[in-house]
Amino acid sequence: MIARYDEVADYYASGWTEDLRDPVTTSLFELLGDVSGKRVLDVACGHGRISRGLARNGATVVGVDVSAAMLGKARELEEQEPLGIQYLQADAADPQRLQGEGYDAAVCSMGIADIDDLDGALANVRRLLRPDGTFAFAILHPCFPGIEGVSGAWPSDGTYYDERYWRADGTLSTLRQQVGANHRTLSTYLNTLHAHGFTLTRTAEPAPAIDPASPKQDMNRFPVFLVAAFR
Repeated sequence: MIARYDEVADYYASGWTEDLRDPVTTSLFELLGDVSGKRVLDVACGHGRISRGLARNGATVVGVDVSAAMLGKARELEEQEPLGIQYLQADAADPQRLQGEGYDAAVCSMGIADIDDLDGALANVRRLLRPDGTFAFAILHPCFPGIEGVSGAWPSDGTYYDERYWRADGTLSTLRQQVGANHRTLSTYLNTLHAHGFTLTRTAEPAPAIDPASPKQDMNRFPVFLVAAFR
């Protein structure tokens, strides 16, 4: 099973560290709520950054990702600091690979746009969540138009309504140049969640923490991230 992130695992792990105080992760954990003593599924867990944060907060965590290379990073860190996290290589949209006990909560940090089958992934999350379970996710805001050097949410040769997989071409959008993303409108996300029985409970649009001297400073003017929680 070959995944887009296999070739960028080293780059990703070096850029997204154990510091979870960034605005997006802070908002995500706040909307997710207290996870102590809960069983949590980390969808598109990557190298396990969020999984480790959840485990340190008292959760029993299962992380799932399609990338063997990213999971290799996660398992190495689990060996160095055992937190009881179970990692599973699987497509989050494949119902045959995610079985077993239910979960009190599920989380997906900046990974939904990497999942090609949104409907299948949300169907799985809904099936696996216990009654009144919480699903919280963070994404690049679908309405982010981009700035000079930083690609927006939608294809640069299209419009906001052009929903498809594409690769960024902004000179400062280094990760998305390599792995691309699926752009979907805000309506598509909300309507698909609703179709699977999810009810929106809270949202946040955290401002990015950007130095005024950074070439990315204009991002402070736009909605860059969307964090939302559902039951």
